[in-house]
Amino acid sequence: MIERLFPLIQLCDTNFPSGSFSHSFGMETYIQEGEVHDAASLKAFLKVYISKSLTYTDGLGCRLAYEFVSSHRAEGIWDLDELLYAACSARESREASKRIGQQMAKLCSNLYPSEELLAYLKKIQGKQCYGHPAIVFALVCTELNLTVEMAIYACLYAAVSSLIQNAVRGIPLGQTTGQSLLLWSHEVIQTAVAFIKALPEDELGRTLPGLEIAQMRHENLHVRLFMS
Repeated sequence: MIERLFPLIQLCDTNFPSGSFSHSFGMETYIQEGEVHDAASLKAFLKVYISKSLTYTDGLGCRLAYEFVSSHRAEGIWDLDELLYAACSARESREASKRIGQQMAKLCSNLYPSEELLAYLKKIQGKQCYGHPAIVFALVCTELNLTVEMAIYACLYAAVSSLIQNAVRGIPLGQTTGQSLLLWSHEVIQTAVAFIKALPEDELGRTLPGLEIAQMRHENLHVRLFMS
């Protein structure tokens, strides 16, 4: 079990070169407008972001991808990739998930190769799929014989960890505060995973209009640290 966890720990590390350090997924809009300005306001933002956005996009997407590959339904993964891309209304955030997904698929195909992951990368390179990190997490975890719960935990943890590190730079906050927030997020992520396990497939893509608007408005900010 331990040897299977090491690759997952590596994949969740904020130093993993997926490109996520360049993206705030709309958080920077809230930072510049003063809505997110300290640890307490960031915590409030993260709680909503995890439970009302990540749960229905990356979280549910990861679970569905895991189920598709476990039941040898590759066509379901290709359809899911298109749905996840189309479900994101904000152009910058949509492209952010695409770029992170493509980079992860490329890296993981070398680090943790599998027939399914190589097929996904081929689809991406052939412009038949867009690429999404939630799908890559699912494909890697099935290859490592890890549970669907572990796949979703890893997917959400990586997204939240990256967002917190970007908030540390963007607000800014101290590194100790950032780590305290990451520790706090564990329970929120666990609650989200339990909820995701029971979600129906047709809930995929639900999100908050306010967050989507912030993501859309981000590209018009005068000064930006992040690409989304």
